[in-house]
Amino acid sequence: MKAIEIRNKYLDFFKRHGHVVIPSAPLIPENDSSVLFTTAGMQPLVPYLLGEKHPAGKRLCDYQKCLRTNDIDEVGDNRHLTYFEMLGNWSLGDYFKEESIQMSFDFLTKELGIPVEKLSVTCFAGDEDCPRDNITAECWKKAGIPEERIYFYGKDDNWWIAGEEGPCGPDTEMFYDTGKPACGPDCQPSCDCGKYVEIWNNVFMEYFKDKNGYSKLKQRNVDTGLGLERMTMLLEGKETPFDTELFAPVMEKLQQLQKVDLVESRRIVAEHLRASMMVIADGGRPSNIDRGYILRRLIRRMIRHLNKLQIDLNTALPDLIEINVNNLKEMYPELAEKQDTIKQVIIEEKDKFAKTLVRGEKEFEKEIKKLQGTETKKIPSDIVFKLYDTYGFPPEETKDLASEYGYEIDLNEFQELFKKHQEKSRQGAEHKFKGGLADQNEKTIAYHTATHLLHQALRNVLGDHVRQCGSNITEERLRFDFTHPQKMTKEEIQKVEDMVNEQIKRDLKVTCEEMSYEDAKKSGAIGLFTDKYGDRVKVYTIGDFSKEICGGPHVTHTGDMGTFKITKEESSSSGVRRIKAVLIK
Repeated sequence: MKAIEIRNKYLDFFKRHGHVVIPSAPLIPENDSSVLFTTAGMQPLVPYLLGEKHPAGKRLCDYQKCLRTNDIDEVGDNRHLTYFEMLGNWSLGDYFKEESIQMSFDFLTKELGIPVEKLSVTCFAGDEDCPRDNITAECWKKAGIPEERIYFYGKDDNWWIAGEEGPCGPDTEMFYDTGKPACGPDCQPSCDCGKYVEIWNNVFMEYFKDKNGYSKLKQRNVDTGLGLERMTMLLEGKETPFDTELFAPVMEKLQQLQKVDLVESRRIVAEHLRASMMVIADGGRPSNIDRGYILRRLIRRMIRHLNKLQIDLNTALPDLIEINVNNLKEMYPELAEKQDTIKQVIIEEKDKFAKTLVRGEKEFEKEIKKLQGTETKKIPSDIVFKLYDTYGFPPEETKDLASEYGYEIDLNEFQELFKKHQEKSRQGAEHKFKGGLADQNEKTIAYHTATHLLHQALRNVLGDHVRQCGSNITEERLRFDFTHPQKMTKEEIQKVEDMVNEQIKRDLKVTCEEMSYEDAKKSGAIGLFTDKYGDRVKVYTIGDFSKEICGGPHVTHTGDMGTFKITKEESSSSGVRRIKAVLIK
């Protein structure tokens, strides 16, 4: 069964069960400081999981484009992906465990035709914070899963929370038996032997965790996630996602073009190409910071592995992009719409990387000259890592050059340094994730409202070409990216700052209306990432100054926000400027 068929079956099934299909949020989050990219279907829905009313109602479903960056360097094996699609359905204070489980069971067995004997499930075993989830186990028995295929595990396996604080609760996971031999008499879903593959996760979100412990949410929610690539792989009887129709055309083309047969490199190229194209289609551009740096890493790692396959970049890249567009345009029409931009961005980054390799080679030669007066014939690993980390020069290239000069490098030592670097990066990513999803307090709400005032002030001062490209909000400051072709003057910055402060002093009332998207546009509301909106939207109006489509939350009046101060105006990427600002009380 093809991926598009699975997606359509899923959405149609939940529509029949009273759910409203909402569009996928962009990969680049709007007004969310928690992560660089949208990493899960629930991420854009956090305000509604915490009790805010969603304009589409209490039962929602969607497919969500996701990108997770922690495992970029693991891509190339038989399972890791950075970009993937998550199918999800939500109950926002409506149905709970029994109805959720019955719908999941019916979809898997009736819609997808998976035999019941292929399914096992896991439930939360209970601890001092939350009791054993016997209710979920009984619901599974009632649905049709025999008791011997219901397992209980602790928080590490069957508890879900966004970061260290936030909405959370016990979950139940569904596993597909691949038919592979058991690894032993105690083989069960917790094993990593490959016999069992997790296919769906239903979170019963009824708690909120903060520094004081656990408390009950205002409403009980259900939040589910089903990975489309994994389900496609299993239903098509394939060994890896790269064998499915999602990747097959690009993988086949790479095999035709390659001069060296490297399966891992083909997978890296195919995966990173798709991920890069999706990010670029949603407005991402390569840079040296944040999500731009991630995109740069994806493209450059892809190029390195095209080189390892000894494939000519100049002729291959446009062809590979076109093959991917034609293969995926039914699922992601934005790829066809943005095809020219995607080609331009990737080819420009390819050319920049070529210059990077030249610079890296010059730095390598400087280091070699220093070593030539010594007895050592080994290049220290910290130099190999510096060439990689500072200049983007791949260790494989360093090794090849070193051998030409009669030197060697220790790739194992390099890997140790690299692992330490990865761990720091991973901790940084986790810290970002911790910072936003549940962090909707008085300060962050004020900063969120300030981005609306800032957006309108920029349009008033600079012109209507100004459009928000993204924002990042913490308790300490806001960061706002917007389209503008040149550096702002000191006078323009001061005008914008004064205009925002004037609206705060006016103590403007902030109101919210629900309306159709078309009516919102007619009313003059600014729409960001307009392709993501459903039929019903929320429009926040700040006095007579600002009107935007947004999910919220916002202050009720501007008067208590504090004094707005722009601390920095700088370039974010080509044609995009960035403002950092604080609210001082």
